[in-house]
Amino acid sequence: MQSFRKAVEARDEAAIEALLSEDVVFTSPVAFTPYEGKPITAAILRGVMRVFEDFRYLREINDANGRDSALIFEATVSGKKITGCDFIHVDDDGLIDDLMVMVRPLSGANAVADAMGAQFDRIKQEAIERSR
Repeated sequence: MQSFRKAVEARDEAAIEALLSEDVVFTSPVAFTPYEGKPITAAILRGVMRVFEDFRYLREINDANGRDSALIFEATVSGKKITGCDFIHVDDDGLIDDLMVMVRPLSGANAVADAMGAQFDRIKQEAIERSR
């Protein structure tokens, strides 16, 4: 999904949030339960931008109907190089209604879990403030 990729690469928080549907579901690489809703998903993505260093997309794979995309990326988190993929599905309006992220290797996933865990109080507070 070119618009999401461009917004992330530009670190444009407002553009990223504008691409999310109100009922988006975010599946984290390090949390068992998915997060539901635009406020928490947008807050998580802002947190990711704070902890992922040297982020860059390597490749984009799209299905023929334009509803499903896979964006493969690299980043560094707490000194650990990770490779990951954003799996994106868009609804009938072209808004992201499902975003699943996977990362590897395990040491990198653990670094993501620790770094995002340290951000989570701030993430929850941002989601609460944005949902008012």
